[in-house]
Amino acid sequence: MGIFSDCMGEDFMSRRCVWVNGPVIVGAGPSGLAVGACLREQGVPFVIIERSDCIASLWQKRTYDRLKLHLPKQFCQLPKLPFPQHYPQYPTKGQFIEYLESYAKHFDIIPQFNECVESAKYDRTLGLWRVNTATSTKGEVEYLCRWLVVATGENAERVMPDIDGLNEFNGKVIHASEYKTGEPFKGQRVLVVGSGNSGMEISLDLFNHNAKPSMVCRSSVHVLPREIYGKSTFELAMLLMRWLPVWLVDKILLVLAWLILGDVEKYGIIRPSMGPFEHKSKKGKTPVLDIGAVSKIKSGDIKVVPGISRFSRNVVEVVDKQKFEIDAVVLATGYRSNVPYWLKVREDKEFFNENVFPRPTPFTNGWKGKSGLYAVGFTRRGLAGVSLDAIHVAEDIAQAWKVDNMIPDKPRHRHCLSAL
Repeated sequence: MGIFSDCMGEDFMSRRCVWVNGPVIVGAGPSGLAVGACLREQGVPFVIIERSDCIASLWQKRTYDRLKLHLPKQFCQLPKLPFPQHYPQYPTKGQFIEYLESYAKHFDIIPQFNECVESAKYDRTLGLWRVNTATSTKGEVEYLCRWLVVATGENAERVMPDIDGLNEFNGKVIHASEYKTGEPFKGQRVLVVGSGNSGMEISLDLFNHNAKPSMVCRSSVHVLPREIYGKSTFELAMLLMRWLPVWLVDKILLVLAWLILGDVEKYGIIRPSMGPFEHKSKKGKTPVLDIGAVSKIKSGDIKVVPGISRFSRNVVEVVDKQKFEIDAVVLATGYRSNVPYWLKVREDKEFFNENVFPRPTPFTNGWKGKSGLYAVGFTRRGLAGVSLDAIHVAEDIAQAWKVDNMIPDKPRHRHCLSAL
């Protein structure tokens, strides 16, 4: 039957088998595009599989209209192609999507859209990855490849909290991924569950559209001004960390934040015991970069409430026993990875920890696993980290690919029905 006899089994008629002479990349967001561009520069063929019908589906379909990049554009551009010079320092959602589309076009990246990965496992007998996908038009497809790049990122699936009584609430309940603008909530009392960057910005947007927002701040969170005396807070921190330890940079930033924003704890926003960058490094919690919400909190236009005890028909009860009548709820409760749903092999458990982040080591920096498994976009360093990981991954794969393809008359996998 040959080396790929499994492809000729009982599901042969329904499953198309494809040999990829390069890596399969799962995800066509910024991480997948960045790896693809770097591989293209190295001359390595690849396939990108994307379950949606467009690149960067999170940005295109699950973000609010007022969204802008939180960091200056030089920290958010992908490898090999900078943002256009005429873009502002903080590009809008539309500008970022336009940049990503031009990026894909520039590097001739054409993902396999509307194709969902159902499983990926490493076949130790063959020494190959078997990536099984499903589409509405092509049926089931099995890709066979030496390298697998997980580029689905940290935000593949929305997190829906289990809050007592929420199913009894008779008002509108949406996740932040469904929120576009505060216009439909004009005049309504809206409870925003979550106090991260999304929760803060949605609360501000609701106020700007004449809604009456309250924001649940259950966990501690660092809030920093987006700019400190005209300079990006992030850029200032990166500059200081060239010469100073993280703990000292954190102390400097907290003093400057107090001078600009005041004592936010008196308004119900509790700061973590660790500094903002130490907290980010150890806990993965990104500090909020304020763009105006704090002033509305201080004026009382955005109310801050503690954790929720339960909902009833049109009332929310918080942990201090206060009760509020509300009309709608926006769950700014974040996202999680979907890797455990389709990557269920030993390499998964060795590479990814229980929170679905790569286990860092001094040698791999969280982007390289075993048996040709790689990850991009999981190191909690934003788009700048995505770019660095993509460069490393592409260089590592290219080195092995070029050696592999120098061998003449290498046996081909003849029982695959097609090749890419």
